[in-house]
Amino acid sequence: MERVKCDVLVVGAGGAGLRAAISAAEAGAQVALVSKSLLGKAHTVMAEGGIAAALGNMDERDNWKVHFRDTIRGGKGLCNWEMAKLHAEQSPERVRELERWGAVFDRTPDGRINQRNFGGHRFPRLAHVGDRTGLEIIRTLQDHVIHIDEVALHMETTVTRLLKSGNRVTGALAYRRTDGELMLFAAGAVILATGGIGKAYRVTSNSWEYTGDGHALAYLAGADLVDMEFVQFHPTGMVWPPSVKGTLVTEGVRGEGGVLLNSEGERFMFNYIPEAFAAETARDEAEADAWGRGEEGAMRPPELLTRDVVARAIMDEVKAGRGSPRGGVFLDIASRRDADYIRRKLPSMYHQFKELAGLDITQEPMQVGPTTHYMMGGVRVDPASGVSTVTGLYAAGEAAAGMHGANRLGGNSLSDLLVFGNLSGQAAATYAASSDRLPPAGEEVEAARVAALVPFEAGDENPYHLHQELQEIMEAHVGIVREGVKLEAGIAKLEALQVRLEAQHASGGRTYNPGWHLCLDLHNMILTSLAVARAGLERTESRGAHTRLDFPDYDEELGQVNLVIRQSADGMVVVRAPLAEMPAELAEIVAREAV
Repeated sequence: MERVKCDVLVVGAGGAGLRAAISAAEAGAQVALVSKSLLGKAHTVMAEGGIAAALGNMDERDNWKVHFRDTIRGGKGLCNWEMAKLHAEQSPERVRELERWGAVFDRTPDGRINQRNFGGHRFPRLAHVGDRTGLEIIRTLQDHVIHIDEVALHMETTVTRLLKSGNRVTGALAYRRTDGELMLFAAGAVILATGGIGKAYRVTSNSWEYTGDGHALAYLAGADLVDMEFVQFHPTGMVWPPSVKGTLVTEGVRGEGGVLLNSEGERFMFNYIPEAFAAETARDEAEADAWGRGEEGAMRPPELLTRDVVARAIMDEVKAGRGSPRGGVFLDIASRRDADYIRRKLPSMYHQFKELAGLDITQEPMQVGPTTHYMMGGVRVDPASGVSTVTGLYAAGEAAAGMHGANRLGGNSLSDLLVFGNLSGQAAATYAASSDRLPPAGEEVEAARVAALVPFEAGDENPYHLHQELQEIMEAHVGIVREGVKLEAGIAKLEALQVRLEAQHASGGRTYNPGWHLCLDLHNMILTSLAVARAGLERTESRGAHTRLDFPDYDEELGQVNLVIRQSADGMVVVRAPLAEMPAELAEIVAREAV
């Protein structure tokens, strides 16, 4: 077993992990950065539309207060207000920092960073690099981190369990995917930046790494999870051709003028404008009238309503028999913009679908529908430091929770990665420098080693079959619309599936063995799936990304609590935690019709 000592162990090398590693190293820590895939291949590269920050370059009225207000309202009141405030205040500097480090953003004619409209944002707020923004962010952070001597990279390495000394997290057991060698990391602090849970679902925009690793690792170490019922289904994933099914169509297509049409050619989103949204968006009667008629130049077209609203609207159109031939709706930018404009502003979308699907988006509409996209829920953390409810354990990015509440606004994820990656890296380094170094307990190391190698023992369950069953359960019982009876049945099926994991079998050796890797990933996926289902059953209302057919309305009492998932003597339990009271001056900002 290979042994590695460090001050801070960062698990995950996407935007949050890279930024946390940089920050921790700058604070004087020796950092071990573990990447499940190759460096530069993290799922952050798939973020296309832009990074949200109130730079005010396209509209001088934009500022952190408007961004804060949009985020709280978009999260349907369940966001951690302190996280939302820190995010709105610090995002502009994180974007400018990227620019100083070499990121090449699209520019306005006078040389400022260009910004585009996005769903739920009052003003054009998303700084972008065509439709390759995530790729540019990863390229910039990666180029920065590889020149820092205090950061040691461990690529194609997967953490299987966090290790503790008493009540403190003091390391982790991992395996190297290339040769199967087990690795013991001894660390002063651990930061989880592992992304989401999308591979528990059959139709997803997520890449193969997204198996809920951070969520499960934290829970098994005794940390609280929160907001697990809120899984965002991006409204526009490709439904046809099969070669690209589930592939994300960036919100930037709609931000650049694309519209949603049903089979009758109707721009149906005008039928789904919530009255409250229309009132808060219209700055004067003329604008409200123009928006209602769908004229060009309206402040925010209805296609840029928040993602939960658009996703449900698409589903309603399909159920009403007005869907596209392949079970989605049409997303049309070809008739709205000329071909050169589309190729210039959306180069990845154009080339990706041209090459992989034989579809020319400059000539014909796309068929799109909801796809599993983002996890609002995750590790419960302190807003300013990212520390979890377990000493020595931190989280940032999609693995953490609180920032987005019931629904994330597009573009907020990329600035979330940078803001809270930075804060958690600083805090973890400070903690590691001030605490006594304890080695992981020997019995924990041995238990983790045995658990990692169990699949090579005798068993008859095929992990690929189990994964398929898991995805079918989640699609059928814990999908975009839910109801109590189905959730209860889904929980029973997940529990039965969890028992069968003990009989999983991985054939062959430990060198590049994807069957073995899946055996271990399945434990994490089923655990996080149970957390989603149990929280979904407890939240007997419809709010944001969580829709209950049997409880279609808001519940005032549930609107005042977050649901916390934690371990108990009886197993997984759901606890109601009152929302932190927002200061009066911030509550006033949220309540204003204009800021």
